Amino acid sequence: MAKKEKESTVKSFVLRVDPEMMEAIEKWAADEFRSTNGQIQYILDQALRKAGRIKKDKNTLPDK
Repeated sequence: MAKKEKESTVKSFVLRVDPEMMEAIEKWAADEFRSTNGQIQYILDQALRKAGRIKKDKNTLPDK
């Protein structure tokens, strides 16, 4: 089966998170109807924007 175009542009890696932090992320994700992975991407996106490391564009996650 061929990969979707978007999947080929996403980098995967292992992230170690302590259990308390992971539980908080999972609850936050559920509260906002996101997957845990989607919530982590959202958190990183917001932090990068706040730090001025990335600019807004239509291909990033929408603000809630």
